[in-house]
Amino acid sequence: MSTEIADVATAARSIRNPVLTGFHPDPSILRVEDDYYLATSTFEWYPGVRVHHSRDLIHWRALGGIVTERRLLDLRGCGDSNGIWAPDLTWHDGHYHLVYSDVASFASGYWDPQNYLTTAPDITGPWSDPVALHSHGFDASLFHDDDGTTWLLAMSADWRPGRDRFGGIEIQRYDRAKRELVGNAQIIFTGTAAGLTEGPHLYRHDGWYWLVTAEGGTSWEHQVTVARSRNLHGPYEVDPIGPLLTSAGRPDLALQKAGHGSFVRTQHGDWYLAHLAARPYTPLGNCVLGRETAIQKVDWTPGGWPSIPGGIPADEIAAPGLTPHAWPAEPATDHFDAPQLSTSWSTLRRPAGPAWIDLRSRPSHLRIRGGQSPVGKQTPSLVARRVGATRCALETVVEFDPADHRHLAGITAYYNTLNWHYLYLTRADDGRPVLELLSSDSGRRTAHPALTVDVSAAGRVGLRAEFDGPAVRFGYDLGDGWRQLPVDLDATILSDEHAALIIDGEPAAWGFTGAFLGLWVQDLGNDGVHADYDHATYLEY
Repeated sequence: MSTEIADVATAARSIRNPVLTGFHPDPSILRVEDDYYLATSTFEWYPGVRVHHSRDLIHWRALGGIVTERRLLDLRGCGDSNGIWAPDLTWHDGHYHLVYSDVASFASGYWDPQNYLTTAPDITGPWSDPVALHSHGFDASLFHDDDGTTWLLAMSADWRPGRDRFGGIEIQRYDRAKRELVGNAQIIFTGTAAGLTEGPHLYRHDGWYWLVTAEGGTSWEHQVTVARSRNLHGPYEVDPIGPLLTSAGRPDLALQKAGHGSFVRTQHGDWYLAHLAARPYTPLGNCVLGRETAIQKVDWTPGGWPSIPGGIPADEIAAPGLTPHAWPAEPATDHFDAPQLSTSWSTLRRPAGPAWIDLRSRPSHLRIRGGQSPVGKQTPSLVARRVGATRCALETVVEFDPADHRHLAGITAYYNTLNWHYLYLTRADDGRPVLELLSSDSGRRTAHPALTVDVSAAGRVGLRAEFDGPAVRFGYDLGDGWRQLPVDLDATILSDEHAALIIDGEPAAWGFTGAFLGLWVQDLGNDGVHADYDHATYLEY
């Protein structure tokens, strides 16, 4: 057997982590007959609640997102790393049920979370108008019991000074026929000494109710905690062995921040845990790729408790005995020939729509109408895709006719409104169209006037943004070949760790997403300008 064939055969028998690279946190995993789905958090990005599909737990394809329109959730004005937290996807009575939290605040212990429920007969929809549930806390999920009842679980927030803000896991009955919560909410679990108890998922197995929670915060001390009870409302006893999974205290592991997990059982009775993890560039350093999704094998001990070998995340595990099912590879180049954006793309704070996205007026081009400034949170015009590898690049060709300095269009390496690098076309005061480079680090902007390029002779300009480990580099092509701007920019500012801001012990900002590469257009004068992108090529290497 050749080495190449052997590698393919090994891959078919292995799950290599992370299975979803780049910004894909808080996975909710679900099996419906022979199909597996992963739903992940999207925060301020549309489409909300990104979904991937698999038939073997090895190969995953993006289906896009569920929250595709403002009818399901309006993210105008959404703060950085606010918005959709920790979705929960279940199947019951012939319908998919999606619960998602819209978290609006960080400051002073207030989250202002609103939980919603929408349902659909198919994973692709149509999704019902959302039901507004309680706002007691975030990370809400549904549990469908064997007796036909349905229950809503959530982290119970406590804003009061001096109290534990993570007040425990609460449960309340949900009446599916009336589409409303009934009865009173009850705290069933207050967590362990790890604290910060959140992300509840509940299961029935072997005569027990199994409560799976996330604890320890979503950074280096993160963990998956399991507790069980014979009674739905408890009391719940915690696994005496300790957490089911954690990377805490093991900076040597490739997968850090392991936590926030959910179970799935295969057709053959095998159990797996989907969980978030992150890959820092240096030990306990910045995680530019954000929090990703990994999968671990779960065994059941003679004592009845679920177990993962060593209690730590593995980079590679044996795949289940399912027929391997690979999906067609995603094309490297998007020629913008489809009537809508492909599932690779996301848009910031507003869904892709005719008000600013046009794939029809000019065939094989993406026309983006300019939006707000880089700090605008109502109508930005950014079309971007997740950075999935430490070395990757996005290339495009743009046509743009700016009238003055208020008009900008280009390519960006982006994290949030405060942290980004941007190479853009604009108009200089002397009337020349020029390329300029601008960076923002925690809101502090740095221009690079010495790198300004006169593009008067070019009607079309090639633009390139590249991640090379801790460096971001930009290049351009005026029709005579690629040239690189002679500066290395800091990629590590495009990370969860860098985005976090604590003031007097209170989180003024947080970082829960990941780096993006994107196409960005500003019309600061609201003059009706647009840019045409001929294609976009994304490469990992």
